[in-house]
Parts: sequence; structure tokens; C-alpha cells
Amino acid sequence: MNDQAKFQRMLEILMKLSGSYGYSVKQLAEDFESSERTIYRYLTTFKNAGFLLDNHNGYFKIDKKSPDYKDLSKLIHFSEEEAHVLSKAIHLIDDESKFKNDLYEKLYVLFDSDKAVNKIVRKESSENVISLKGAIKNKEQVIFHGYRSSNSDNIRDRLLEPFAFTSNYNYVWCYDIEAKSSKTFKVARIKEVKITDKKWKNEKLHKRNEIDVFRIGGEKTIPVKLTLSLMAYNLLLEEYPLSEKFLMKSKDNKYKFDGWVCDFNGVGRFVLGMIDQVEIISPKSLKDYLNGKIKNKRF
Repeated sequence: MNDQAKFQRMLEILMKLSGSYGYSVKQLAEDFESSERTIYRYLTTFKNAGFLLDNHNGYFKIDKKSPDYKDLSKLIHFSEEEAHVLSKAIHLIDDESKFKNDLYEKLYVLFDSDKAVNKIVRKESSENVISLKGAIKNKEQVIFHGYRSSNSDNIRDRLLEPFAFTSNYNYVWCYDIEAKSSKTFKVARIKEVKITDKKWKNEKLHKRNEIDVFRIGGEKTIPVKLTLSLMAYNLLLEEYPLSEKFLMKSKDNKYKFDGWVCDFNGVGRFVLGMIDQVEIISPKSLKDYLNGKIKNKRF
């Protein structure tokens, strides 16, 4: 990596650490595709440059009492008016555009304020997002009242430990106390967030797992190969822009998807919607899953 690329990466890490949430060395190494040793070197560089690092149980962030924090915040944070203008501009981009998600992610990182939530999130979800932000900051357990789960096909309350958002506040990472695992929950499916009087008890088990291109998260990945018609290829790119990295031109105006998923829910919905335009190459278990759906008419 050349010096310019290293400098850019250091600035990006510094900007990430300037928000309200702390990050572990492991998280930073994964997010920026670096070794943990390199991240520790960068943290030392920030200290030597005069920034105070707040280290809370291995989660680092820039201490706002740092001498240079005020100047840094002027550089990388937006005012409410600036965030409003930027958000309106981003809203003009097609809903599923990768650029839109990237821009929202940066706006979320750089403008850390409850007022920004009302500009970024739909009105009906903003109150829940603000409650969740507070619970994450204070490390509190919450109850999702009336959560509408597509996977289990029911509506019920969930006792959870929220610890991070995905881009655009669409999903929140939580440790599911009942299931004893970390999962993503769609914010729009929460009827109400209730803060409990209990602190986190499972912080060491908080883990942001993989999220596939169909926006499904999970602890494992399953290789999937598909052959797509031009129509299916166009629709896949439009609805799931991140699929681009797994797509390649084949022959006779056909395309191939050679990637992975966390489970069959997302890719299954796509294939069923384009059943005459998609051929499953592998795995056989995906075919069996879809045959079961068709047999039970659950699509």
C-alpha cells in the first residue's frame, strides 16, 4: 500500500472513531481489511498526534476532551441544516442504489445526532431508532414489543441487547437472549422499543456476522451458483446492487451468479419471483428448499 492510501485509511479510521460509539481493534481490522497489529499502530499514531483515546473494555473512540477534537469535529461533522440538505439530495437517488446506502452510511457516521434520525429515517421508525441509540450508548437491554418476524412468521415481544446499526438505520444488530446468538432486526418491524432497567450481560458474545447481498445476516455462509437471463440479471442488480461483485457474463446473453448467502430466505424469494428466468446450478439444498416452498405454496 502506498503512502497516500495509508494516509487515507488512517483518516477514515480517525473519522470513524470520532463518533459516539467505540470500536474494538478486531472490528476496525475487519472493517478496513487490515491486521490488528496495523490498527494498534494507527491508534498509537493518533495518541502521538495529540488525540486522547477513550478505551472502554477494549472499545476505542476519540475522547471529546482531546485538544484537537473541536477542530476535527468542525471538519467532519455536519450541522442540522447541512444534514437536512444532504439527506434531501440523497433521497432523490433510486431507493436501492448502492451509492445511496454508502452516502447514508457516511452521513450516519459523520452526523451523530438524534435530530439527524428524523431526516434519515422514516417518521414512524425515528422514535424507535432514537431509543435504540440511547440503549446502545448506555449498554442497556431492551424489549421489542410486537416485533413482526418474517423468519418465524409470528408477532411477539423480544428481549435483546442492541449494540450496532447497519447503514441507514434499516437494521440493528442485537444479541438475542432467548436464542443466545447475535442477529439483525429490521427497525421498521418493531412496534415499540422499551428500555429495561437491566444492563448488558452478554457483551463478549456480541458479534456482527456476515450480511449477504440479499440483506440477510447469519453466522454461516452457503455457496450459491445461479444462471440468470438478461432480465433476471438486470433485476438482481437493480434490487440488490451489492450482487454485482458476484456476477459475470456467460454466453448466449446469459449471466452467472457465483457467490454466497447466509440462508435461503433472500435468494429464495428472488428465484421464486423469477422462476422461469433463473437456473440453480448449486447447491441441491437450495432446490430442495424451493421445491418445499412451491409444494406448500408458501410464497
